[in-house]
Amino acid sequence: MNWNWFRFHELGVDHLYDALALRCRVFILEQGPFLDPDGADRESVHLLGRDADGVLQAYLRVCLPGVKYPQPSIGRVITSLETRGTGLGRTLMKEGVAGCEARWPGLGIQISAQERLERFYESFGFARSGPTYIDDGIPHVPMLRS
Repeated sequence: MNWNWFRFHELGVDHLYDALALRCRVFILEQGPFLDPDGADRESVHLLGRDADGVLQAYLRVCLPGVKYPQPSIGRVITSLETRGTGLGRTLMKEGVAGCEARWPGLGIQISAQERLERFYESFGFARSGPTYIDDGIPHVPMLRS
């Protein structure tokens, strides 16, 4: 897997198109309707994971500190349906956490996790930081990695 970080203005049309297409497949077609482009993409760094053929298989974004929370915030964590169960999601999160730690050492990382994935995120050092809430019809929990 080839991993590349981009600021929004560095994405270019091809990377942006592929990222939005994968996000639509997962967040809209699989999980139900919601507004994916939420205004935070321009103030984020984007991690794209492409396979040897150049096909986008994994993606996440990190909202810069101050955009959603005082800390950087990992979100829009997705892998393609074809790669689920291969460990790619775990690799994606390791890359995302490492990128945050390199850019903002000591600042911590905040996430809004789907409640069903709470144990997955706990395995990366995140801990629940508040009660369950509903976001776009899906139970979520706030989590913080100090």
